[in-house]
Amino acid sequence: MAELVGRRAERAAVEQLLAEARSGRSGVLVVRGEAGIGKSALLQHARTVAASSGFRVEGSVGTEAETQFAFAGVHQLCATVLDRAAALPAPQQDALGVAFGSRSGAVPERFLVGLAVLNLLAEVAEDRPLLCLFDDAQWLDRASAEILSFVARRVAGERVVLLFALRDLDEGGTHPVDGLPELQLAGLGDVEARAVMAAALRTPLDDGVRDRIVAEARGNPLALLELPRVAEPARLAGGFAGPDLLGVPRRVEEEFSRRSGSLPAGTQTLLMIAAAEPTGEAALLWRAAGMLGIDDDAAAPAEAARLVEIGSRVRFRHPLVRSAVYRAAGPADRRRVHAALAEATDPRSDPDRRAWHRAKAAQGSDEEVAAELERSADRARARGGLAAAAWFLERATELTPEPARRTERALEAAHVMHESGASEVALALLAVAADGPSDARQRARLDLLHARIAFHRARGSDVPAMLLRAAGTLAPLDPALARETYLHALDAAIIIGPAGDGPGVLRIAEAAAAAPAPPGPPEAVDLLLDALVTAYTRGYEAAVPGLRRAVLGFRERNLAVEVPCDHANHRFLWMGCRAAVALFDDELVHELATRNLRLLREIGALAALPAALLFRSMELVLTGDLAEAAELADEQTVIARAIGFVPLRHDRLFLAAWRGDRSETVRLYEATVETAHGREAGTEVALASYTLAVLENGLGNYAAAVDAAERACGSEDLAHSSLALPELVEAAVRAGRAERAAEAVERLGARADASGTSWALGLEARSRALTTPGPEAEKYYRGAIELLGGCRMATHLARTHLVYGEWLRRNGRRQDAREQLQHAHEQLAAMGAEAFAARAARELRATGEHPRRRTARPTDTLTAQELHIARLVSTGATTPEIASQLFLSPRTIETHLRNIFRKLGITSRRQLRELYAG
Repeated sequence: MAELVGRRAERAAVEQLLAEARSGRSGVLVVRGEAGIGKSALLQHARTVAASSGFRVEGSVGTEAETQFAFAGVHQLCATVLDRAAALPAPQQDALGVAFGSRSGAVPERFLVGLAVLNLLAEVAEDRPLLCLFDDAQWLDRASAEILSFVARRVAGERVVLLFALRDLDEGGTHPVDGLPELQLAGLGDVEARAVMAAALRTPLDDGVRDRIVAEARGNPLALLELPRVAEPARLAGGFAGPDLLGVPRRVEEEFSRRSGSLPAGTQTLLMIAAAEPTGEAALLWRAAGMLGIDDDAAAPAEAARLVEIGSRVRFRHPLVRSAVYRAAGPADRRRVHAALAEATDPRSDPDRRAWHRAKAAQGSDEEVAAELERSADRARARGGLAAAAWFLERATELTPEPARRTERALEAAHVMHESGASEVALALLAVAADGPSDARQRARLDLLHARIAFHRARGSDVPAMLLRAAGTLAPLDPALARETYLHALDAAIIIGPAGDGPGVLRIAEAAAAAPAPPGPPEAVDLLLDALVTAYTRGYEAAVPGLRRAVLGFRERNLAVEVPCDHANHRFLWMGCRAAVALFDDELVHELATRNLRLLREIGALAALPAALLFRSMELVLTGDLAEAAELADEQTVIARAIGFVPLRHDRLFLAAWRGDRSETVRLYEATVETAHGREAGTEVALASYTLAVLENGLGNYAAAVDAAERACGSEDLAHSSLALPELVEAAVRAGRAERAAEAVERLGARADASGTSWALGLEARSRALTTPGPEAEKYYRGAIELLGGCRMATHLARTHLVYGEWLRRNGRRQDAREQLQHAHEQLAAMGAEAFAARAARELRATGEHPRRRTARPTDTLTAQELHIARLVSTGATTPEIASQLFLSPRTIETHLRNIFRKLGITSRRQLRELYAG
């Protein structure tokens, strides 16, 4: 093929991927480049090679007009293999059915659809290797692009190759497949460019003209083929026109436009219909053509001009032909064509596409079309297509004639735009709403969405004030929404920290206390708001009963299941988890962490899963299982990247600090402070400061630990200040700051008495032991060991053995000290808390005892993901169960399991279970 002249390295890269897939290893490649550079030709080469070597080939082609239809691209990919969907777990079958509109049901979590697509492709690849081609991926609808990006990041051992052809984006543009392995196609060299032209032309070419075309084409193969067609035959023989300042793709598009513009009028209209209808369905094309009085003969000139092929499907020679034809048409012609396509589209089988064509055909305002678009938006949201719903609502707003109705639709469109991630467009729609007539409730909703967008984009210091104003306006109009907004405002103030003249936590709490309560029994969110108001107006101790009721409410009514796509409720649940930590209630922390994670996995709510994994990972650190905590932190990072989120860092920061890894802790701490924009008292910096205090206490840098712990204790966040108090006590005692230690003990003691949990009372007893002189301290040490031994927080129990052993040695009781220090060293070393273990080892050596070395374990050779899989297998979980939990395909799990067996020198799951049991 002429288009592939000079593409040896690129062809070799593609052929290598296919060869690896035949041997059982999946591969992904994004082919990037400008229009006409040869991306489609390289994909066609891959298709030819794959078909000749036993692959099944599927794929989809993005079209500019399809970007408004949720899941259109992924449905195009899966349409011919849906008969294999019966092999998928029921939730995944349901998610695919709802997304593709073949069944009704709850809105599917988008990445559960992604998992279903991954497993469907893996199922198809069981028969023979599978090649999936995605041409013009820049025009895939957003939902499909995100799902395919997720799939591409999860394929491993499925014998699947995914190839994306992606046109270079405008500067600053992003695409969900960014970060995948990619191949940038450059222009051909001069020798190769001349070879392409020589193979394509049958006319003598003047050397000067050839040089001019080669220079102007800049190695673009399509330009090399099309630019000579611009010139008249006489100019090809000698001479050429003046310089052209347009870029090659635009120049080539203009040539396609010129060529189509010279065709008969009926042919031009037929091409326009084909360009406006991206499905490529020939029957629909001819129905619309018949309505405009165009007969079958109109296709011949377009096919003779090599612009389009019309068989059972409509195929343009190049995407630039479609865009050239569509852009060349005048507005009136476009409306006429879309009107015909709307009339030709079945309103029962494809109501959304019909509504879309009607919207494109509408001029001025049209309430009937606007209402139809609103219904399409509802259907799109029911399928989980937020981006499509947002477009339908945006266009419905433009077509709405009645000003008040336009305001309401603009508000709703802005809300959905923000949910879909298009905050800039949401702000533009809010401006439309602000210009129209509105009532008080609409103005409050407008202010609320402005504040939410500001919080997510920059977390500016004005956000709490914006939320407080919105809540005050909503209070008499919608008490339930007002209380949610007050909770948002409190959360924002806690996270951002003090903000100059803006409202602080106390002022917001006082305003919330005066707001009317909604009718009916209180929800978990109401209980949490009331408890936080009590905490910030009357103190921690008074708030404990309410905090406990709120956390129990979250345990009983898990919002992550009831509204899996509502990110606000996910944040409220996160606040409930923080409240459990503030209470020092290890059982509630464990229940919320494990239940939330399990339920999110069951429903496939990947968007909320990273935060749930983070919280569970941090809980595991405190319970002493740093190995499993690392597995979950690794899973959180992988999933966040797979779905296009920025990986959270606090679980890794927590781990690094408890492990005693100074360089990693400091690196993550500094990154956290930098992204917090200097808000020292905000939640993120408070948590980071707490972890820094843990690190410095472990390393024995007590003055630095005091500074870090004091920053954390100064936070308005009840959880982080509670966690930091015992760190401050230990650091202050060791740094010789007895007065500061005594103040912290009293504050901790008040919280422990109010909480009444073994965790809280144990930490208080340990802290009192550290600050009590003479023999009386021993009763507190022993009491702390007994109390902490009755809760889940094994790290604090081990640290209590450590400080007790240190106290015994300093009091000359070396034998008693050895017992406590040996116990502390064994526990801390087994956990992986290396800095604290090293402290225990130094103390042991000071007693004349040598610490026992930790014996190597077979599983030390496994990666974090392999450890996670091995642990799940050891519990008796099946391959499909593990695949569902880790959002991988069963075949990938089996590939990992083979590696695990090889590393451990075993051959069966039974042996793995026995190894873990031992």
